[in-house]
Amino acid sequence: MPRKRSLQPRLAAKPSMENKSIGVGLMGIGVIGGQVATVLTERANMLSENACCPVVLRKIKVIESDLDRPQARAMPASLLTTDEDEFFNTPGLDIIVEVIGGEHPAFEYQKRALKAGKHVVTANKEVIAKHGAELLELAAQNGVSIRYEASVGGGIPLVAPFQRDLIANKINGIYAIINGTTNFILSTMAREGTEFATALSQAQKLGYAEANPRNDLEGIDASYKIAILATLAFRSRVRPEQVFHEGISRLSRRDFQYARELGFAIKLLAIAKQTGSEIEVRVHPVFLPADSFLAKVDGVYNAVLVDGDLTGQVTFTGKGAGALPTSSAVAADVVECARFLASGRTSPVWQAGEIKTIKPMSQVVTRYYIRMGIADQPGVLAQIAYALGANNIGIASVIQKETASDQTAEIVIMTYPAREEAMQAAFADFKKLPVVKEVHNFVRVEV
Repeated sequence: MPRKRSLQPRLAAKPSMENKSIGVGLMGIGVIGGQVATVLTERANMLSENACCPVVLRKIKVIESDLDRPQARAMPASLLTTDEDEFFNTPGLDIIVEVIGGEHPAFEYQKRALKAGKHVVTANKEVIAKHGAELLELAAQNGVSIRYEASVGGGIPLVAPFQRDLIANKINGIYAIINGTTNFILSTMAREGTEFATALSQAQKLGYAEANPRNDLEGIDASYKIAILATLAFRSRVRPEQVFHEGISRLSRRDFQYARELGFAIKLLAIAKQTGSEIEVRVHPVFLPADSFLAKVDGVYNAVLVDGDLTGQVTFTGKGAGALPTSSAVAADVVECARFLASGRTSPVWQAGEIKTIKPMSQVVTRYYIRMGIADQPGVLAQIAYALGANNIGIASVIQKETASDQTAEIVIMTYPAREEAMQAAFADFKKLPVVKEVHNFVRVEV
């Protein structure tokens, strides 16, 4: 059977390194970095056997405050350095592993490594989402590779399947729960009937949410990840600033009660769809049918559903964060780099195809759940229906609860599919109606 041709022109092969050990330099020894260091040292024999050559951790770049960490004290002092130049000038470094996190100085470190002709392995979703195209081009120019499996989904294989196993597919869509913190909070609110603040506090006590969890709660973390996956799936650069994102802090236990009553679950979903030359990419809470697979993904687990024209729907699931799964993905990328180095081959480089248009959020079409407080008097629903109808939005169903002591009632409306800009115009019209006391919340619906 003939070998498949790479879509990327092959770079000139390097001399075989079969009898040479492959040196690894590690940047960062926090929770993730410490676990990576442990795997690289304690499983060195297994990794070397899989790489078909010795894989050796030669140097670890740390900051001064890291020296007192248990992870650092567990390493030989000779491996540690706080000096950037000493680290990069260490003899025999072939692969640089960056797990310090954040955009800077991680981005600059990765560029320095690539320019020096060293392969790079990273778990840094922010850097890859914002600067991946530049780094991939720099890697190609210097005959090396940059690998980032751990940047999305921790130990769940996602990047490699898009680069290899799904390459023959036209990807129609990606639907992903890719933030364990928010999924834990939403699962807790649904299961225990708690409010958002209580569920967040519980997540922080258990170590699932950071002291400042803004990136998780506002969908920023998920927007980085879906930008990476959409770029791979659609072979067109998707930048994180092009991804609409909305967080979960507006959700109330009342929304979960109504969702359950209507046969839905609430999840923070990252969505990427392709239609012709146009890409739709967004992150926000959604109502999902309660019997769907993604609706049942609980706690800190992640799940990514990929719809390909040849494979149909394929689902990847597992713990999407944490030191153990992330170190698994990092170590696998290290082994893959070492294999190419040992064989004298060069790794293929992903390259974007045609530039596709990102659909504005205002043009996205979906259904809506709306919860609002209204005056308890005749004719209110007719006024609300008129405001929706004037914006070409149809009502699928209405639920009205008993009147409160202040003579207001709460109603829930489920709409038929409508454009986002039309829904926002309807909300503006609601504010002009004296009978509408408050729009408590709205959530988009995916079915």
